[in-house]
Amino acid sequence: MTIAPVLPGPLRLGPLEVETPVVLAPMAGITNAAYRRLCREQGAGLYVCEMITSRGLVERDATTLKMLTFDPLEDVRSVQLYGTDPTYVGKATEILCAEYGVAHVDLNFGCPVPKVTRKGGGAALPWKRGLLAEILEAAVRAATPYGVPVTMKTRKGIDEDHLTYRDAGRIAQESGCAAIALHGRTALQGYSGEADWDAIADLVSRVEIPVLGNGDIWEAADALRMVERTGAAGVVVGRGCLGRPWLFRDLAAAFAGTQVATLPRLGEVAQMMRRHAELLCEHMGEERGCKEFRKHVTWYLKGFGAGGEMRRSLGLVSTLADLDRLLADLDHDEPFPVHELGSPRGRQGGPRKGVALPEGWLGDTDGRGCGLREDAAETSGG
Repeated sequence: MTIAPVLPGPLRLGPLEVETPVVLAPMAGITNAAYRRLCREQGAGLYVCEMITSRGLVERDATTLKMLTFDPLEDVRSVQLYGTDPTYVGKATEILCAEYGVAHVDLNFGCPVPKVTRKGGGAALPWKRGLLAEILEAAVRAATPYGVPVTMKTRKGIDEDHLTYRDAGRIAQESGCAAIALHGRTALQGYSGEADWDAIADLVSRVEIPVLGNGDIWEAADALRMVERTGAAGVVVGRGCLGRPWLFRDLAAAFAGTQVATLPRLGEVAQMMRRHAELLCEHMGEERGCKEFRKHVTWYLKGFGAGGEMRRSLGLVSTLADLDRLLADLDHDEPFPVHELGSPRGRQGGPRKGVALPEGWLGDTDGRGCGLREDAAETSGG
């Protein structure tokens, strides 16, 4: 007799209840209002805006403010905030709650990009336990009057010799965070290798707040395996949905107890591509919307037999009429390439030789008042 896995119920973040315990990870240049709308149309979950800088928001930087665009149907607004200064993070959180009506603020302590870590931000910051606590406390203090939950996203640590996730989980709980999301890789790994789900299970055993697991969720079945193996309250999905927004439909079905693997023929993929481009054009205008769409072509067609000339033409599309003409020429009956199921998508690369850090960063694990410089717009978007 086969025993069905115990599925987690809705994800509860303070007063916010997310029907399906799935979060779309913020991705630079990807999770704009159009893409969030597209994913939302596929299944229930929480869809997070691209990462913005706290100082950029406080100082009303034009680039940062432009990124805070929401779809008219986006009734649950979720924003990820980057910051290294408690004062800026607190003020930015208040602005998001008071002026933008957000329902959820996530703080980024997981970005492994060198331009972020070399200034002590992202995945480097949790090494400074005292500074991390100050930032989280400032955000929670600012959000509490509005009833908005604050969560944090982090990685295992800087590298295997400098792990931070256990202390980060404890500090998140003590600071009043509603949940913590853990990507099972170190900053040194970047997006290479395999995610360490055992670290996620370890964190679950150490904290009482919900833990969300992140890393190597390529299919809905992966999400079920993760929560069963780790005890996580839900999952965060990033690269797995690139060119596959219907993954959220599969995830919603899986967490409802119905395991479904969507295998769309190329004609159905073409319809999804058209919808994506249409939404981008609605939000950005046709010229810019089509340009933004180009980066998604390779992901949508991954594994399909569309030839190089077709791919090049789609990668240069400038109007919706051109897109319609090209999509009509695809073989709409071509079946989904099943060999692509479970395979990584998006950036991978190899492990880095080292993590870029401020001079002397590892010599102190407190960090209060360390005077980190936070630029207004340099890291908005990731």
